Amino acid sequence: MVSMDRQAAVNTLWDYMRLGQTPGKSDCIIGFGCYNEDVARRAAQLYHQGLAPLVLFTGGLGRNTSSMWTESEASRFARIAMDEGVPESSILIEDRSTNSGENLIFSKQLLLEQGLEHPRVIGVQKPYMERRLFAAFPIYWPEAEVTVTSWQQSYQQYIAGLSRWGRTEEDTIHMIVGDFQRVLIYPDLGYQIPQAVPDSAMEAYETLVKLGYTKQLIQK
Repeated sequence: MVSMDRQAAVNTLWDYMRLGQTPGKSDCIIGFGCYNEDVARRAAQLYHQGLAPLVLFTGGLGRNTSSMWTESEASRFARIAMDEGVPESSILIEDRSTNSGENLIFSKQLLLEQGLEHPRVIGVQKPYMERRLFAAFPIYWPEAEVTVTSWQQSYQQYIAGLSRWGRTEEDTIHMIVGDFQRVLIYPDLGYQIPQAVPDSAMEAYETLVKLGYTKQLIQK
């Protein structure tokens, strides 16, 4: 028996995983690779707002994109950003990483080469990845001052655009549940700092697990 209906549970986790931070003046905007090309568009949008002089795209091919594309996530996102008017001279590409930890480690190395030892960074990800990215920065890149953001949209708007990348709402709910589980267990593994988790979010997570949204869970 579940205590929340599915949509209430999804909305609760969506709201928890998004941080709603407001980006300010920074040294670099970093678009984190994934299948969602709105990351590149959000990075371009922030660049045009004058919030940073550099845009770094990070990502080789990961578990979700290796079967979709032949070019790296970073190269694809850079091309989209240039189509959105970001000059090539303002773009850096890191295309070796295959997971979030490597994204941060290799991006840090690239910005150190640019002379940025303690950078102010705007991290751009999918909406429901905001909290995980924010929690990973202090582990892998404690010298950075970070704000995390995503393409600004509601859950329903996000779902409406998924077909562009061959994804469905069911896929997304599995991903949100898996990412929330990582918020719970990654601190003990040394991958993220701990996050306060309200009872409502735990109830939503347990509801969705009982409903069978378990494909992206790590088996402990």
